[in-house]
Amino acid sequence: MHPLTLPPDWPHRAFSRHIASRPHLWHVQMMGDGPVLLLLHGAGGATHSWRHLMPLLAAHYRVIAIDLPGQGFTRLGARGRCGVDAISQDIAALCDQQGWQPAAIIGHSAGAAIALRMAELRAPQAVIGINAALGSFDGAAGWLFPMMAKLLSLTPLVPQIFSKMSGTPARVKTLLASTGSTIEASGQAQYLTLVRQSGHVDGTLAMMAQWQLDGLLSRLPAQTLPCLLITASNDKAVPPEVSIKACAQMVNADCVDIPGFGHLVHEEAAVKVAEVITPFLARHLI
Repeated sequence: MHPLTLPPDWPHRAFSRHIASRPHLWHVQMMGDGPVLLLLHGAGGATHSWRHLMPLLAAHYRVIAIDLPGQGFTRLGARGRCGVDAISQDIAALCDQQGWQPAAIIGHSAGAAIALRMAELRAPQAVIGINAALGSFDGAAGWLFPMMAKLLSLTPLVPQIFSKMSGTPARVKTLLASTGSTIEASGQAQYLTLVRQSGHVDGTLAMMAQWQLDGLLSRLPAQTLPCLLITASNDKAVPPEVSIKACAQMVNADCVDIPGFGHLVHEEAAVKVAEVITPFLARHLI
């Protein structure tokens, strides 16, 4: 399968399009009318992660979900532009090119960090993070993790080997379960599709290798936009304490927990997440 060819059963495929905006060829899904909500998935994900939440939000808003560079069905145009600053700048350029003015930016996991960086560049009216990956690595992991990711991303055969070894239903099911979430069979199949794409694995590794949040985290006290951080008590990937700590550093932030779910809470319990997001947006979007 060509890396830009969406499977026939890809969620909301009818709402997909590809947009060339330097340096990438972006995969974008759009639905609904009203103020624009920009949705940013986490590392290793794609637009499919919004499959349940997107239609709920589209009842009142123009919802735009994009695949991050090299991930999902966005073709990576420059390997050196996979860090939080570069990704945010390139998404901002895409928004400018298309005339999109996000009223709110919603990000999951690493996408929440990009959402906050985007807020510094384009000043939406509000930001929402779902199980936001806003922590720095402790001790040796602070340099070892990105170093290992960089070495792996520079080894030509690693993405192909990873895709071959991990691209089985059992391995993907185990990987998803390790996040503390329970995903339905069709959702697991969509993650399997991604893992089997070596280009997607390569793009994810490139992002991990270039990930650096020290600057963004140091500026959290200066962030004054309304911010909602949603946590899930069973998150095994990013503990709720990460969002609680980040929330305490921002002057206009709230933290709400949805108990009983994991890192992929927006996939497990989209209705519950929408019930938290909708009143927040109603209060803060003009």
